[in-house]
Amino acid sequence: MAAKAMDSQCAKCRGLCCRYVALPIETPETREDFDDIRWYLCHEDITVFVEDGDWYINIKNKCRHLSDRDYRCRIYEKRPRICRGYRHSDCDFVEGQYDYELHFTSDRQMEEYIRIKFDNNAVEKRRTHRGGVPRKAKGGNRK
Repeated sequence: MAAKAMDSQCAKCRGLCCRYVALPIETPETREDFDDIRWYLCHEDITVFVEDGDWYINIKNKCRHLSDRDYRCRIYEKRPRICRGYRHSDCDFVEGQYDYELHFTSDRQMEEYIRIKFDNNAVEKRRTHRGGVPRKAKGGNRK
C-alpha cells in the first residue's frame, strides 16, 4: 500500500527530487564572498538558499536515470547512496513551499542584498561616527 501511495505521489510531482542537486557552500562573510555567489547566480538554473543557517547552491539538472514516462528511477536497485537515504517523508512535493531564511534566484537579488548588507552598514557606521562624537571634541573648546 505504501508503495502504491509513493508511486502515485511520484507521478503527481513528476520526480521533483530528481531534478536538482543542492550542495552546501561556505558561509559568505566578505563583499567578495557574496560577489562570488552573485557569479553563481549569473548562470541559468542556479539558485542559492539558506536553511538553518547553512548556505546551499541549488543546481537544476535532471537526473539522467529519471524516467520521462513514469517519473521513476530506472536504476532503482543500484541507485546511489544519497538517493537511498532520501525518505518519502522528505518529498519536496509533500512538504510544499520551503521556509528558507534567504533565497536568491538571480544575480540582481544578490546585488541588492550586497548593497543593503554592506553599503547601508557603511553609511550607518559613518553616521554613527560623525553623530556619535560630540562637537566640542571635534573642534576643541568653544565658548
